Amino acid sequence: MPTVFSHSIAGWALSKVYPGIPYKPSLAIWAAICASIPDADVLGFRFGIPYGSMWGHRGFTHSLFFALLFGLLIAFIYTKGKGSLIKYWLFFALATASHGLMDCFTTGGKGIALLAPFTDERFFPPREFRVVKVSPIGISNFISEWGWKVIQSEFFWIWIPCIILALLLGKKSSQL
Repeated sequence: MPTVFSHSIAGWALSKVYPGIPYKPSLAIWAAICASIPDADVLGFRFGIPYGSMWGHRGFTHSLFFALLFGLLIAFIYTKGKGSLIKYWLFFALATASHGLMDCFTTGGKGIALLAPFTDERFFPPREFRVVKVSPIGISNFISEWGWKVIQSEFFWIWIPCIILALLLGKKSSQL
């Protein structure tokens, strides 16, 4: 998995370039939350949920179905039930779905349950497209040579493209 930092920057970049929605710092914060929240499933390890379970790491919370559900929830919170709910729903669903899609391109793990709950099959693209070094789970494991290699990999494969995309296509800040 990419780190929470990289998932968050992807959410921020999406908030800068997504058409039809004005950029606001609050939008970027919610997009970063959406892009990061699927990894809350690591809490399942503490409760004995196995990695390969649909409810385990990279399972249901990494699916496109979860992205649609969570996106709807956040859109309702963000719009307070007023305005263009569908427009924001699609935006927040895409921000949430970005997590599982980014995880697909990491060098480790057992795949992503993109189609859960309809199947528990896990997906990865061909190995030559899996270029982002997988991050270790846990802070103590992350503060290591492995963690440094992950940061370097994410900087090259995620941060630089997101920053360039936001600079080239990004909108200016709207009202707060």
